[in-house]
Amino acid sequence: MSRPVWLDPDNLGFPSPVLAARDPEGLLAAGGDLRPERLLAAYRRGIFPWYEDGGPLLWWSPDPRMVLHPADVHVSRSMARLARQNRYQLTMDRAFPAVIDQCSALRRAPLDGSVEEAVSGTWITADMIAAYTTLHHLGYAHSVEVWDGEQLAGGLYGISLGGLFFGESMFSLQPNTSKLAFIALAEQLQQWHFSLIDCQLPTDHLHSLGAVPIPRLRFLQALEIGLKEETRRGAWTFDIVPATR
Repeated sequence: MSRPVWLDPDNLGFPSPVLAARDPEGLLAAGGDLRPERLLAAYRRGIFPWYEDGGPLLWWSPDPRMVLHPADVHVSRSMARLARQNRYQLTMDRAFPAVIDQCSALRRAPLDGSVEEAVSGTWITADMIAAYTTLHHLGYAHSVEVWDGEQLAGGLYGISLGGLFFGESMFSLQPNTSKLAFIALAEQLQQWHFSLIDCQLPTDHLHSLGAVPIPRLRFLQALEIGLKEETRRGAWTFDIVPATR
C-alpha cells in the first residue's frame, strides 16, 4: 500500500483521483472529515470513504470500478419468479435510518469481493451513519426498502448527484431481498434517465445483477458527463411499478 495524500482540514479539495493508480487497491487520501460538503466534493471526483472504526479516515478511487447502466440490470429467472410471488413491498426513503443501521451490522468484505454483501459492514461507523443521515436530510442520500408485511427484509442506500447514483451498501435479512431492492432501483433510475450506478468494488453479487468493471479513467469520463445533469434532490418515491413489486 502506498502512502496516501493527507488532506488539509481547512480545505475541501481532493487530489486528482488518477493519483490512486500508485496504490494497487486505489487508496488516494487520508484525513479530513465527513462533513456534507467534503463528502459531496469526494463523490463529484469519483472518490468514496472507507475506513475501520478507530483508524484514520481513508478515501478511495479503485481501478477497475464496478458500474451498472440502469438499462442493463439483469433479472434472473429465479429473481423474476420471486417477484411474481408478490410477497414483498418496495419503497423509497421510507426508513433510511433503519436501512443504514442494518447495513452497519454486517461484516465488511475484503476488496476481492469474496462474500456476497461486499459493500456492507463494520466500516459504517457511528460517524458514517451520522454523516450519511445528514446527507439524507439534505436530499442527497436515498434508501430503497423491501418489506415483508411490516418487517424490513432488505434494502440499500447511496448518494445521488446529477445523473448518477453512488451505491454505498445493501443488506438482506431474507434471501435475495437486497437484489430485489437493487433491481427496483435500477428500473426506476432508468425511467429517470440516470446514466450510471456506481457499485464501487467488483463482486460476484453485483456481477449477477449486470454490473461490470470498467477502467478508472472511463468511469471518470462518465462521471463528468453525468454530473452535468440536474440532481434529483428531496425524498424519492417510486413513480413506476417495478417488476419486483
